[in-house]
Amino acid sequence: MNEYSWPDDGIEVGALAQAAWPATCEALPVGTRVTGEVIGRQPFGVFLRIDGVEDAIGLAEITAMPHDAELPQIGTHVSGEVLGHAEHNHQVKIALSGRRPAGT
Repeated sequence: MNEYSWPDDGIEVGALAQAAWPATCEALPVGTRVTGEVIGRQPFGVFLRIDGVEDAIGLAEITAMPHDAELPQIGTHVSGEVLGHAEHNHQVKIALSGRRPAGT
């Protein structure tokens, strides 16, 4: 398996995120603490399914991770803070603060 990936249902994930965008922005203002599961990895960061906010997709860019952090693996649960909202692709920008292994 390639170390970088996007969910097999990626097109559907994007469409659902777009439809949920107004509710996502309302539920996740800047500064909100969030947790979520890593669902996709790219060289520039990881995509998250955000806990408790249906169809919200977060993006934690590598530049917004702690300096000593490694790119989390698929299935890892992480926590962080909302930095902003990317209207053009319906993603919540996240700064990671910690993570825990999948299943914990």
